[in-house]
Amino acid sequence: MPSAARALPRARRLPPALARTAPLCLIAPLCLIALLGAAPSPSAAGGWSVAPSGGERPSFYAEGPPGTLLQDTVSVTNPGRAPVVVRLSGTGVRIAFAERGVRVPARTRADVPFTVSVPAGAEPGDRSGTIVARDTDGRTRTVPMRLRVGGPALAALTVEQVAVRGDRITYELVNRGTTVLVPRLAVRADGVFGRVLDRAPRTLPVRLRPSTRLRLTEPWPHRPALDSVDVRLTVTAQGGAHDTAIARARFVPWGAVAGGAGVAAAGAGAVIVVRRRGSRTADRGSAAGAPDRAGAGEVPLSDAGLTAGAVK
Repeated sequence: MPSAARALPRARRLPPALARTAPLCLIAPLCLIALLGAAPSPSAAGGWSVAPSGGERPSFYAEGPPGTLLQDTVSVTNPGRAPVVVRLSGTGVRIAFAERGVRVPARTRADVPFTVSVPAGAEPGDRSGTIVARDTDGRTRTVPMRLRVGGPALAALTVEQVAVRGDRITYELVNRGTTVLVPRLAVRADGVFGRVLDRAPRTLPVRLRPSTRLRLTEPWPHRPALDSVDVRLTVTAQGGAHDTAIARARFVPWGAVAGGAGVAAAGAGAVIVVRRRGSRTADRGSAAGAPDRAGAGEVPLSDAGLTAGAVK
């Protein structure tokens, strides 16, 4: 981002070989540089100070696509007559320092390399963070940081593992794009004698992050006692994401089939899930490159229950 003086330099990306294999101790050694009349940092409020290394940057800026590792350096300056010990930490973004505890001798500057991790599957956009330095007396200095996650914004959503289980419909929602989605669900079921369930689209109380899967249930307390039904679930979300999946179920009053002794059982009914067929209309931007849609095994859930996990 440009400042009043000049455009800010960006954080350097690690060389590929180092990003793949090197631990933090191999990034760059902690450097102690004698002060030669250095100007005080904006974050110096008397005594020691902390600032971005190598120029008049008021803050840190890093940019990269999901899954990358970026590098920069923070400087701790001690113009006083006694050494100072500070501890470095970060907030808001994933920061790892080559040295967390730093002892800075009198009239010395310590340059500490650090890395910023851009999480895999992160949504494109800006993140805010802070580098915090605290000395043994509890005094703190901070430097703001802005992380921009690159990549196209892609909305892609699938509905999977649809099944009828007793008085519930179970299913899974998978975010296969790069943006956070708030899905809407419509439910329809058609039997031999016509429509037996028709629920208009409604917003679900969930936020589905990229590369995550949610297992959900839809109550169906007044299902048919005897019928062969196609259950259709349609999900939509902002950005044009949408998908449809169908499961077929047969409701059979086993008590009536077995004989007159099963009158009570006939009222309850039984469900057999015969097969599942998908009639997907995936997001236009993801149809060509969507990953395999095989889902996790079906797990019974309560009406309010949901679980989240990485897409498989």
